[in-house]
Amino acid sequence: MDIQGKVAVVTGGASGLGEATVRLYAEKGAKVAIFDMNDERGSALASELGEAVIYQSVNVADEASVEAAVAATVKAFGAIHICNNYAGIGDAQKTVSRGEAAPLAGFLKVLNVNLVGTFNVLRLVATQMTTQEAVTECGSRGVIINTASIAAYEGQIGQAAYSASKGGVVGMTLPIARDLAQYGIRVNTIVPGLIHTPLFDTLPQAAFDSLSASPLFPQRLARPDEIAHLSQFIVENDYTNAECIRMDAGIRMQPR
Repeated sequence: MDIQGKVAVVTGGASGLGEATVRLYAEKGAKVAIFDMNDERGSALASELGEAVIYQSVNVADEASVEAAVAATVKAFGAIHICNNYAGIGDAQKTVSRGEAAPLAGFLKVLNVNLVGTFNVLRLVATQMTTQEAVTECGSRGVIINTASIAAYEGQIGQAAYSASKGGVVGMTLPIARDLAQYGIRVNTIVPGLIHTPLFDTLPQAAFDSLSASPLFPQRLARPDEIAHLSQFIVENDYTNAECIRMDAGIRMQPR
C-alpha cells in the first residue's frame, strides 16, 4: 500500500514512537489523526505539521471516546487506511513484596490500556476499513500495526502486568489477522527492544551506558524514527501479514 494520499490513525501519536511515525507519514504524503491524551503536545504537533494532521483527545480504553475520534477522523479525511497502536503504559510491581501482594488495581490498569485499549481501537478502526473500497490490486483496504515489547517474551522482575499486556498483543495478532483477512485488512505487530525515548534521559549516566551496551549490535538504544521506518515497511509491503517483528538489535533481556 502506498502511504501517499492515505489516512492514518496513530494512538500515542503526540510523543515518542507515535510522534516519529506521525512525522514520517506526514512527510510521505498521508493525512494523519493523532489519538492521545496529551492535549498540549498533540495540538502543537498537529499545528506544526499543518492541515493534513489533526489531533483528537482520546482514551483508548474508552469505547465512546474512540468511537467519537474515529467518526471525527472519517469526517475530516473521508477514510482510514492505516492504524498504528502505540498508546501504552508501564508499572513495575513485584507479585509479592515485603509480604504484601501486588495491588490488583495496578495490574488491571496496565492490561486495560495496553491490551484492551489496543483491541478497542483496532476493532473500531477495522469496522470503518471494511466499508471502504480496496486501494490496491490485491484488494487491500487497510493495515493495522500494533506495538508489543520484548517484555512479551523476556519480562523482567516486576514486569508481570506489562509482560502480560504485551504478550496479549502478540497472542492476538494471528487470530485478528485471520478474522480480518476476508476484508483485505492486514494485521502485524512491532516488538521493540530498548528505544531512546525521553524517559531514558532521566537515568543516571551509568545506567544509561549499561542499557546501551545490552544489544548485540549495534550497541546503542534504538531511535524512534527506526521504529517508524519499520512501520513504513509494513504498510508498503502487502505480503507482510500476521507477523510479530522484533526490532531489538539482538537483545535478550535478563531477569533484572
